[in-house]
Amino acid sequence: MTEDQHTVFREAADPAAPARAPKRDPAPTDVAWRRTYAPDTVTLFRYSALTLNPHRIHYDRTYAMQEEGYPGLVVHGPFSQQCLLDLLRDNLPGKAIRSFTMRARAPLFDTAPFTVIGRPTAEGAEVWAVGPDGGIAMQASATLG
Repeated sequence: MTEDQHTVFREAADPAAPARAPKRDPAPTDVAWRRTYAPDTVTLFRYSALTLNPHRIHYDRTYAMQEEGYPGLVVHGPFSQQCLLDLLRDNLPGKAIRSFTMRARAPLFDTAPFTVIGRPTAEGAEVWAVGPDGGIAMQASATLG
């Protein structure tokens, strides 16, 4: 397996500035698969522990809101990615994932459920994580064998 990551972190937030959500492109509507997740404090804390991620934005609501300026706890990018992979696995049983290319486009928060959607393609599948506003938070494509 080969993994290639290009990670970009945002600049430090001004806690006094109002929180603003990034503009998101609308998600496609012609999808075959759909599943909704409602992450909560316990789930995000456990995922942080499981992945050895100590960043407080995932489990300390006061810190995430007052220090980082988020509207709630931030859902881990890898958590969203795992939800996309689970959607693929459950809807294309017996298919091996040969490649998976993912791009995180906007954060998700524990303040509302998010949905993962997908559809098969000639090469494999396309999947998206969609925020409560209907905009794309993460997109990925997979080739299957």
